[in-house]
Amino acid sequence: MISGHTARRALLGLAGAALLLASPLRAEEASGVSTFTLDNGLQVVVIPDHRAPVVTNMIWYKVGGADEKPGKSGIAHFLEHLMFKGTGKHPAGEFSAKVAEIGGNENAFTTQDYTAYYQQVAPDSLPMMMEFEADRMRGLVLTDAVIGPERDVIIEERRMRVDNDPGAVLSEELQATLYQNHPYRIPVIGWLHEMKTLDRQDAVSFYESYYAPNNAVLVVAGDVTADHVRALAEQTFGKVPRGPDLPPRVRPQEPEQNTSRTVTLTDPRVSVPSLRKAWVVPSYNDAPKGEAEALDLLSEILGGGIRSRLYQELVVKSGAAASAGAYYDGGGLDDGSFGIYASPRGDTKLADIEAAADAELARIASDGVTEDELERAKNRFVRSMIFARDDQSDMARIYGSTLTTGGTVEDIENWPDRIRAVTADAVKAAAARYLDQSRSVTGYLLPAKEDRS
Repeated sequence: MISGHTARRALLGLAGAALLLASPLRAEEASGVSTFTLDNGLQVVVIPDHRAPVVTNMIWYKVGGADEKPGKSGIAHFLEHLMFKGTGKHPAGEFSAKVAEIGGNENAFTTQDYTAYYQQVAPDSLPMMMEFEADRMRGLVLTDAVIGPERDVIIEERRMRVDNDPGAVLSEELQATLYQNHPYRIPVIGWLHEMKTLDRQDAVSFYESYYAPNNAVLVVAGDVTADHVRALAEQTFGKVPRGPDLPPRVRPQEPEQNTSRTVTLTDPRVSVPSLRKAWVVPSYNDAPKGEAEALDLLSEILGGGIRSRLYQELVVKSGAAASAGAYYDGGGLDDGSFGIYASPRGDTKLADIEAAADAELARIASDGVTEDELERAKNRFVRSMIFARDDQSDMARIYGSTLTTGGTVEDIENWPDRIRAVTADAVKAAAARYLDQSRSVTGYLLPAKEDRS
């Protein structure tokens, strides 16, 4: 399984990583994308792609780590694992065995805002995949016999993916410091002491509350037609009873942040020091008009690859850094984050790298970006959207992640035009408004006994 701390938060260390989740396609480029809603509330999106006889079937639930009750961290990810156990109709392991038997692929992932399950198979196997998914949407059988062993699995996953990786530990602590009140501060995989207490009743309560057609989006991409998918959806998911009406997804929001904070992790397993700096910023779902798009382009210009300012100044020209970049994580339901990262080369001090990166931020906030920089960044974004069409699972993820975090199909269709409308002044204003050093969180990852200064 791919858990949220790897499926989304691990993207924070990659320049421009939010692009795939936050950069939808034009309607005409999406080759006849259609959507409809079943009587039980399930929204269905169909993305035809007839270039190869393959289809991706994805069911997205509008629930993730940030929707968990206090003290129950990790239950969303735990249930993701438990969904591969048996139902009254299909014993444990049958679903996965069928996927393997026909040569298909399957997996699942949990983030702060959604949980998704998918299979990639030949088109003639789509009815079977949809039948299995519809069956486990409300028919999962959870017993104490499966809870204990699977809880041990997620605890071991945490130890392997987080506790054994100093970089992951720092990411977790930085996130917990960045968000002072919002549940995004809590890791999707959960805090270990709370994971150990998760039981059958926790899993059943979470499952019965959130796993229902009226809290889900079905995305089918590949060698299919809308009429065929509609018929299959009616035959399978259409028979699943509507679940309880859920209240709006209102989470505790962030207070005004007015302090700079630092998080330092010294670990003997670290050989090369590094730094990360982050700010809370609006997401696509809650930003004022045009600001999320400006932040996206700012991240691309500042640190979105080898042509970016940070890379050119710190890696290419001065040779002081081994790596440098920036990211904008704006694909969530609530406020996202903007960050930069860098690691020094040779004997360069971490403090010197930080000062150089801060200076580049200050230059953009005071002097802005050039029209040429902005135009090239826009062009790279458009090209990335076109390239995303080469992978139908990427297409399915774009639609699923957008629709489960407050967006609409219209938002997806209009995104390129909104990107093209961003001005250089808007990028400058975003940098000046949001990248304030006095409310940043800086994380230092250091080898044992090394000073960053």
